[in-house]
Amino acid sequence: RPFLSQPEREGMFHRGPGLNLTSGQYTAPVAGYYTFSTTLHIGHRQPRRKRQGCRGSRLRVLICVQSCCQHNSHLESVSRLESSGDLFTISVTGTLYLQAGQHASVFVDNTAGSPLTVQRGSDFSAVLLGV
Repeated sequence: RPFLSQPEREGMFHRGPGLNLTSGQYTAPVAGYYTFSTTLHIGHRQPRRKRQGCRGSRLRVLICVQSCCQHNSHLESVSRLESSGDLFTISVTGTLYLQAGQHASVFVDNTAGSPLTVQRGSDFSAVLLGV
């Protein structure tokens, strides 16, 4: 399920007609180029016993069109999870073309094996640049 957080109170940000808080999707009202941006503040705890030389301790955040995270249909940022600290911030920004009615969602791919929690203050935005 895509990530989307309810705002703490009304008026924290402008919601256009395309944002659906229930589904976690932004649906393009018209075909065009959209710039997307997300910044996620993520809390993570390292396992009690650290595995030496553990490969795959990375975090991917993706903004995907139609929940399809394939070449040319998504934006992506990949980062290693550091063992120092419990809070981690990762951002993704870029431009995608959406047809009218197509949706975009934020996904978090956790290959680290430790539990993650998306914290308050995280955001997701979509702005129509042009048709």
